Amino acid sequence: MILANEAGELLWARRLGQNAWQFPQGGIQRNESPEAALYRELNEEVGLAPRDVAVLGSTRGWLHYRLPRHLVRRRQRPTCIGQKQVWFLLRLRSADTRVRLDASPDPEFDRWDWVSYWYPLEAIVSFKREVYARALDELAPLLFPDGAPARPAGPKTGQPPAVPRSGPGR
Repeated sequence: MILANEAGELLWARRLGQNAWQFPQGGIQRNESPEAALYRELNEEVGLAPRDVAVLGSTRGWLHYRLPRHLVRRRQRPTCIGQKQVWFLLRLRSADTRVRLDASPDPEFDRWDWVSYWYPLEAIVSFKREVYARALDELAPLLFPDGAPARPAGPKTGQPPAVPRSGPGR
């Protein structure tokens, strides 16, 4: 899920005990709709309820990525080789003080911050970069109807340059 504030910044969360940041996400349980999974994961991962957000839209279809061979979880049943995802764009309607990373008995994140819209493309692990780019490109018009901020490119890599996080961290 991509959670935006009124300034068009995105909630970016650090995985518990790691230096790995990402958008909150989660699996869809058997017989659960993607929208029901969205609200369940929203509560489990960042402590927000449906009343705290407005759904602006979702990707038109499923986006896929494969894990690099060394990260394939072969002992997990079924074996996890990647993910198939539908992405939702949400706008926070409540104060960001309602964000709670400890709402679940098994928290996934230990810190969060607001970042500029394109910042995640540089900061996400490389094997997720393409799926993040596709989701952000597709959903940008829903958040920025008058035109999204320009997608910057770094001088050599073609990736966006570093953009400092906008807040003090949480």
